[in-house]
Amino acid sequence: SELIALEEEFSPYIDITASPTQRVGAPPLEKFGTAHHLSPMLSLSNAFNSEDIIEFDERIKRFLDTDKNVSFVVEPKLDGIAVNLVYEKGIFTRGTTRGDGEIGEDITENLRTIPSIPLKIKEMRTPAPERIEIRGEVYIGADAFKTLNKRRTREGDAPFANPRNAAAGSLRQLDSRITARRPLEIFFYAVGTAEGISFDTQWNTLQTLSQWGFAVNPHVGQAEDIDRCIRYYQEMEIERKELPYEIDGTVIKVDSVALQNRLGAVSRSPRWAIACKFSPHQTTTLIKNITVQVGRTGVLTPVAEMDPVAIGGVTVSHATLHNQDEIDKKDIRVGDTVVVQRAGDVIPQVVKVIISKRTGNEKKFAMPEICPSCRSAVTRFEGEAAHRCINMDCPAQIREHIKHFVSRGAMDIEGLGEKLINQMCDSNIIGNPADLYFLTKSSITGLERMGDKSAANLLSAIEESKSPPLSKFIFALGMRHVGEHTAKVLAGKFTTLENLMHASKEDIADIKGIGPAVAESITRFFSEGSNLKVIENLSKAGVKPVEEDREDSAPLSGKTFVFTGTLENYTRSAAKALVESRGGIVSSSISKNTDYVVTGSSPGSKLRKAQDLGVSVLNEEHFSEVIG
Repeated sequence: SELIALEEEFSPYIDITASPTQRVGAPPLEKFGTAHHLSPMLSLSNAFNSEDIIEFDERIKRFLDTDKNVSFVVEPKLDGIAVNLVYEKGIFTRGTTRGDGEIGEDITENLRTIPSIPLKIKEMRTPAPERIEIRGEVYIGADAFKTLNKRRTREGDAPFANPRNAAAGSLRQLDSRITARRPLEIFFYAVGTAEGISFDTQWNTLQTLSQWGFAVNPHVGQAEDIDRCIRYYQEMEIERKELPYEIDGTVIKVDSVALQNRLGAVSRSPRWAIACKFSPHQTTTLIKNITVQVGRTGVLTPVAEMDPVAIGGVTVSHATLHNQDEIDKKDIRVGDTVVVQRAGDVIPQVVKVIISKRTGNEKKFAMPEICPSCRSAVTRFEGEAAHRCINMDCPAQIREHIKHFVSRGAMDIEGLGEKLINQMCDSNIIGNPADLYFLTKSSITGLERMGDKSAANLLSAIEESKSPPLSKFIFALGMRHVGEHTAKVLAGKFTTLENLMHASKEDIADIKGIGPAVAESITRFFSEGSNLKVIENLSKAGVKPVEEDREDSAPLSGKTFVFTGTLENYTRSAAKALVESRGGIVSSSISKNTDYVVTGSSPGSKLRKAQDLGVSVLNEEHFSEVIG
């Protein structure tokens, strides 16, 4: 309070942009907004051993058509949450989560509370640029995590499962005062769009970030060749136990930015970087029982219930066994002592049975013939490993289907979490997604932690969700094989829900990227009377998906582009985004189906192959004309 008073008194004479008073004090948000990244936040492809790392180096050399060693920068891979910070004229103006790589959640006020995030760039040898994206990984240290969990237990709250979950939950608090109480830290590792400055190497980028006041991991290093990268990977796997924070691997990046630009990206991953994952933590435990869970699509999944055991700082007591074939292959029985690990240091899995520990009292497991949720017959379709309950009214499926329907990638109804949905289902308040739109204040105020204000906020969020983009609505319906990407393709092709509902199996299967199995699933979904009833009730409640532009109306619809060489006015990711935004497709390889090959400086063998196949070749100027 004293500092605020002083700043108000001397406001004409001082700059308070980096003051502690700017870190906390924003009112709680109703919900998070979203923001586009200035340049995409790509995800890294994975390596799991030295052989994978060598193959990464060989791919780079083949692409660059060279046999010379490539220099790299090596960095620890923190097990945290990636964020993107925007600075304008040196001042922190916006911070977002990675999201889908293109759009993230705006968590600016929460990021302001992290003491190690500079609110203003320190201009030392290098002045702050006009605008720049700076990327980092938010984490919670090991000792701070233990202290946080002790405090939560003392206060009657459930402890967090692991540091990563704690960091993620802390960043998604609508009230930044809660975030400010969490011991969040950050290391910075990259820049995105940079206006008014350029970097020639990844190493210089890290050095500049450090000069500007951004925390850079002290274990980053330079590697003259891939052999040094492998030694670093092996050294860090040993050293990880001594570090004061969780890491799950190392990252290798081509040091030269010019080479990074030449290498470009494939799909959503850069060719010039790779994440080298460590071997999972393993330990042994006892399988006490095998139970069966019924998922949203009716799949029955066997789950091992085990004696609780700590793996990599996380207590594990359950592990999925996937299906009967997997159980038979590993010969897993109730009563077995088994080796367990967390795949990718995340998902618990049974690796193998320790046969020597068997006593003869172990029991074999067989999938039930009756659904444990609704008592209907269980089916296994020919050619599939999964056992399924095909009863559309199965309570377990209904519950999971509603959770999927309200999720962020679908209808995105804020405030409708798993606990509340379970309460509503248990109380028979809702029985399908359409019932959500007929809720009243009186019907939900009696639920746990649901007062008048909470009920009003929930009903408002449900009302706001009534006009979703068609692609999100299609995804929300939960059709088997229809993920977010397929939903976007269907929305772009059929433009309205009615068109999709009346499309034939052949019409759907003819769409590029959608095969007979997906088409069969979609037409079967719309032939089920119970599904049509839900859609009809959603319509009666006022849910009207917003039509999307026809796919074939886009100027580059169906045109396939391949890039080779370094473009002068576009990064590879920006050029790709421009093509895709106009309905085109970007491929990494040339075939007779390629429409255009775009060449920059130092084009590779793709140019020769394009000429051999008679594919149209565009220089950068012609490319700009084609995309308008």
